[in-house]
Amino acid sequence: MPLNWSDPASERITVAFAWLPRTDMSRPATGTVLANPGGPAEAISSVPLFKVALGPVRERQNLLVVDPRGLGRSAPLTCPGLDLDKVATIGQCANYLGSRIRYFTGDQSAHDLNAVRQALGVPKVTFYGNSYGTAFAQAFVTRFPQYVGAVFLDSVVYTGPDGYGTGWGLESPIRNGMRALDEVCEPSQPCRTLPGAAPDRWTQLVHLLRLRPDPRIPWLQTLQINAFSADAVLGRETNAAAVAYLGGDSAPLYRLVDDLLAAFPPDDGEPTSPELAGMLAYVCAESKFPFDREASTSVRRQQLGAFYAGGGLAPYSPADAVGALGGGWNEWCLPWPAPRPSPLVPPNATYPDVPVLVVNGQLDTTTPPVGAAAVAARFPRATMIEVPFGDHASAFGLWGPYSQCVRDLMRRFLTSFDTRDPGCSAENYRALGTFPRVTRDVPPALGVGVRGGQEGRLVAAAFGTAVDALARRNPYASLEAGLVEEPGLRGGQIRFDDTNGKVVLTGVRYVSDLAVTGHVSYGAGPATAVLQVGGHELRLTWQPFRAESATTVTGTLDGRRFVVRVPAT
Repeated sequence: MPLNWSDPASERITVAFAWLPRTDMSRPATGTVLANPGGPAEAISSVPLFKVALGPVRERQNLLVVDPRGLGRSAPLTCPGLDLDKVATIGQCANYLGSRIRYFTGDQSAHDLNAVRQALGVPKVTFYGNSYGTAFAQAFVTRFPQYVGAVFLDSVVYTGPDGYGTGWGLESPIRNGMRALDEVCEPSQPCRTLPGAAPDRWTQLVHLLRLRPDPRIPWLQTLQINAFSADAVLGRETNAAAVAYLGGDSAPLYRLVDDLLAAFPPDDGEPTSPELAGMLAYVCAESKFPFDREASTSVRRQQLGAFYAGGGLAPYSPADAVGALGGGWNEWCLPWPAPRPSPLVPPNATYPDVPVLVVNGQLDTTTPPVGAAAVAARFPRATMIEVPFGDHASAFGLWGPYSQCVRDLMRRFLTSFDTRDPGCSAENYRALGTFPRVTRDVPPALGVGVRGGQEGRLVAAAFGTAVDALARRNPYASLEAGLVEEPGLRGGQIRFDDTNGKVVLTGVRYVSDLAVTGHVSYGAGPATAVLQVGGHELRLTWQPFRAESATTVTGTLDGRRFVVRVPAT
């Protein structure tokens, strides 16, 4: 391939691809799927992932995966000593690679993809783009619409009216995360009754932590709560935990922070990453940042500083956010040159009039659904499906039942262009409004077989303890999936026995005045609990992981049967 497609006489580079013919060779192919997994990163290493995700689609369709130039096996860009934590090495890397880096971009890569297509004799492709793969898809389909048969986009990178990508700075996950906290709160009556909106409450919390720093709550973990709001535990608990902390009850927020520390343990620093030069070349050249792409590094630094000074990272300060993370794409791309116009989407682009399906998770803080909807609207025949409580990269089928539903949707579309919404959803909980401190704060269970409010509160508090422990085994609680044990909210110990599908409680206190010992069993059907509570034996059965305002619970208290409704708190 020519380094510069506008100059056929320019340096030649090699572009690598993987070609997997259909598995049913007894019949002609019905199409070819051109797939990119995102990143931007090497793509060929994701062939096994695509083979599994596509499943039966591959019976009649070929699979084509191309390493974008500068990445993987395609003329890779590497810089010895490149370390994103040391911004000086980024400018050094750009100088080391020289002026040729200006051509390692999506607009040039689109021409590579078309050349591979042409060389293989493929008349048209169906482009399957995931995450940054949707950026490559937009670059290709707007330059070569005549060679596009259909498009499937999952977790869409938004390109603005000028054709450049957006949403890479630290400000994006902060804003998107606070939006997600508002959206998980909206369906929940207890959460809706909290004072103010979720972004306002989180802003209050950040301001309090700046005024009175708490060593148990590092800035990094508060930023992670923003970024991973789609996690079922964070979505369920964060709003109530923030309000509890503001009211003097630190235990719920401390526990979330501890869960994140367990999921992302501190290390001694990442090793150098020479291969990230290729990623920098793409993102820095074809994305918008809070500085002028044509300005010098010193002017860019002033412009970025002005953006931050104007509240660009609100409610965080630059010291809070940049200090905790050591920087982000704003900082990494500041010293990277952008010497030529290189929009992902060319001016006055023509979008192909073909079947298009766009899927995006509602709680995706990396590529939020508002951008996906805007991109979908540019295609004459696009269908946009927003998955309730869904996260990023759903169609690979890796994130539990809702993700497998999206994968089936993708397969149907690629096979028959079926765009009907099957109702995929990750909404299987209601966000909490409160963390009761003592039993008298718990709304009583009401129904048949429970004698009075005191007994109803005992049942409800014990049930709340069991549900709280089991929440860490929600199929969409990916960050907590690795927990083997953790303390109870206000005392005791919880152990997760995944082999036997049990959560074991030893003296666990969800409320401070009630210790619960026993176990919760879970699996494909109802959850059951056998508990010792305040001298009583309590047995419970219910359907777990449902988005409902009250849960029907059957069971026995000291052998006496009951059927009750336990309200959400």
